[in-house]
Amino acid sequence: MTKSLSEQLADLSVRAKHAEDAFSAAKKEAHDKIEIRKQEAHAEATTAVENVNQKIKSANNSAARDWNAVKAKVAADIATLKANVAEAKHNHDVKRADRRADELEWDASFAIDYAIASVEQANLAVLDAIDGRIQAELAKQA
Repeated sequence: MTKSLSEQLADLSVRAKHAEDAFSAAKKEAHDKIEIRKQEAHAEATTAVENVNQKIKSANNSAARDWNAVKAKVAADIATLKANVAEAKHNHDVKRADRRADELEWDASFAIDYAIASVEQANLAVLDAIDGRIQAELAKQA
C-alpha cells in the first residue's frame, strides 16, 4: 500500500472540497459569461445604431426628415417583432432549460449519493482494516 488510510481519507476530503468549489465557481462562471455576452450584444447594437445615424446625417435635409419618419416606423415595427420573437424563444428556452436542469440536477444528486455511499463503504473498509490489524497483532501475541 503506497498511501496510508489516513492519507487516502485526507485525499478524498480534498477531492470532495474541490468538487464543491468547482460547483460554486461554475455557477459564477456561467453568470460571468452571460454578462460578457450581454456587453457584447450591447456594443453590437450601439454600433448598428451609430451606423444608421451616420447614414441619416449624410442624407440631405428633406430626405433626412422623410428618412426619420421611416426610420421611426421601421424601428417600432422591428422592436415589436423582436419582442414577440424574444418572448416566444424565451418561453421555449425556459421550458427546455428547466427540463435539462432537472436532468442534470438528478444526475448530480445521484453522483453525490453514490459518492456518499462510497465514502461510507470506505469508512467501513478502514474500520475493517484497523480491526484486521488488531486481530493480527493479537494473534502474534497468542
